[in-house]
Amino acid sequence: MKLSFALALMATTAAAFSPVATNTRVSTSLNAVTTAQIKELREATGAGMMDCKKVLNQFDGDVEAAAEELRKKGLATADKKASRVAAEGKIATAKVGGRTVLVECNCETDFVAKDDSFGKFADSAALAAASLDSDDMEALLGADVGGSSLEDVRTGLVSKIGENIQVRRIASRGDDSTTTGAYIHMNRIGVLVEIEGGTSELCTDVAMHVAAMNPLYATRDDVPSEDIEKEREILTAQVADSGKPEEIIKKMVEGRLNKFLAENCLVDQTYVKTNDRTVQKYLEENGAKMIGFTRIMVGEGIEKKADDFASEVASMAAGNV
Repeated sequence: MKLSFALALMATTAAAFSPVATNTRVSTSLNAVTTAQIKELREATGAGMMDCKKVLNQFDGDVEAAAEELRKKGLATADKKASRVAAEGKIATAKVGGRTVLVECNCETDFVAKDDSFGKFADSAALAAASLDSDDMEALLGADVGGSSLEDVRTGLVSKIGENIQVRRIASRGDDSTTTGAYIHMNRIGVLVEIEGGTSELCTDVAMHVAAMNPLYATRDDVPSEDIEKEREILTAQVADSGKPEEIIKKMVEGRLNKFLAENCLVDQTYVKTNDRTVQKYLEENGAKMIGFTRIMVGEGIEKKADDFASEVASMAAGNV
């Protein structure tokens, strides 16, 4: 009896002095996390999107508590790198079924853009994107790549290479009812072409033309009416003081407008590989009809930081660094 009482007393005492588990929290609102909260946490820690989403769910959207947890887990290793401008990189392409995609992956320097590990990462991102049913970036970052999510692979590459690396965007064209093809120029310019009929090789030929000539529109039907009216106003103003009769001025304007459209619509341009026929004629000769194209370029639209070496040296001399 005394032995049983002693054992019970020891068990009670041990329970009283056992360390209480901390940082254990079960989310009661798994759907409360917003895109804005995920973005805020990523900017604060540089951690991966899926890691941010998971820990925010754990802490009911508390960004500060989530950031602390990420640091404890060692997942905030890219915090400083994530704020640095990544305007270099590579455009990769892949095709699955009738869907062809371009994916732009960015890094900070041209040196890393040529790195084999970065190149393989971009290629794997493109293949993952081609396997999706949409251009959703969150779905792409969560896609499986060799047993890990693409986002986990990205954060691992950031730690390995030491630069801010981002998967910026997806562009896609095509389905089982159309023909698509792509052309990548120097890893920096990517073009997708979609046609009715024809072959993927024909699409690639036309995509090379698009990369070189950079047309604004695929066909005249694709030109917004406001663009036409704006160009007509500009052309009218240019000849308004010519002293010619109104009817002659109208003909001059329409002639110049027609020239503008011929120069900026893909199918009206002279095909660069032969220089003896229009792209429209080239497509017709190969039993195809233009649907559209997509052209992207590495870093376009990203504001690059202008390095001021003199100011940097002056700042260092003044002890501000």
